[in-house]
Amino acid sequence: MIFTASQIAEILKGKVEGNSEIAVHKLAKIEEGEKGSLTFLANPKYTPHIYTTKASVTIVNKDFTPEKQIATTLIKVDDAYESFSKLLEYYDQVRSAKVGMESPIFIADSSTYGEGFYLGAFAYVGKNVTMGNNVKIYPNAFVGDNVTLADNVTIFSGAKVCSETKIGKNCIIQSGAIVGADGFGFAPSKDGTFSKIPQTGNVILEDDVEVGAGTTIDRATMGSTILRKGVKLDNQIQIAHNVEIGEHTVIAAQTGVAGSTKIGKHCMIGGQVGIVGHITIGDHVRIQAQTGISRSINDNEILQGTPAINYNDYNKSYVHFKNFPKIVNQINELDKKINK
Repeated sequence: MIFTASQIAEILKGKVEGNSEIAVHKLAKIEEGEKGSLTFLANPKYTPHIYTTKASVTIVNKDFTPEKQIATTLIKVDDAYESFSKLLEYYDQVRSAKVGMESPIFIADSSTYGEGFYLGAFAYVGKNVTMGNNVKIYPNAFVGDNVTLADNVTIFSGAKVCSETKIGKNCIIQSGAIVGADGFGFAPSKDGTFSKIPQTGNVILEDDVEVGAGTTIDRATMGSTILRKGVKLDNQIQIAHNVEIGEHTVIAAQTGVAGSTKIGKHCMIGGQVGIVGHITIGDHVRIQAQTGISRSINDNEILQGTPAINYNDYNKSYVHFKNFPKIVNQINELDKKINK
């Protein structure tokens, strides 16, 4: 896709300084900009790059005044970072504005879809699937029986949405994610073997949820595994059966949440966090990367370590951890003096 500086300025309600008809067809970092690319300057520490960048167009704050000659065309806006993000969103919408059905595909006769529907090649849509307007299902994706997809749901290539799953408006399922596979349910037998417990529940994603690539969300044993409105999951996360995650909670990559745990709203959970099952985590909790959570957590706690302790206590203790060999040597020296 090709845009001129004047077209971009119109989208962003900005002002062009330079060649308004210069065209761009790709995005770039300011330090890596080249002819035909669009970039932005928001962080002052990158200002030197604006004088050397080869990008054709650069978005800047309206109060930016060059101190020497520049070659790039400027688009001045109120907030360069926000405007560039808005442009990325617009670009993504244009890029993903696919409609129609490619071939070959399978879609059951009992399934329905609204306007603006797209179904990529080799995709499968099972029986009694209900799909709203502007649903996009990319090549090699799988949608099982009795699934509900509300308006503006996007399922990228290779993702799988298993039977009975319900997905709300504006949700995004990234490539390779699996939503609604069986939970890890097994009962020990007297002979030491394990018998599989049927997983008869489902998964519910409320509106505006995003599921990262390679992430797995297990169906409930009974009832539902639920991700509330606005939850954002990074890549390669495991959400076990009957977990519930509150509104607008975000979780970083490689975190695992065991079965039946309830996580509150507006939480921020770092990468590689491990959370045991059958506990409750309150609202507005922050958990640092690589923390192990083995107990229920109150609202507004900030945690780090394994087992997790208060974040400030952890930092204070870490000073002593690093000095521990020195402290031991001092104790040994004191012990020798006392014995003498």
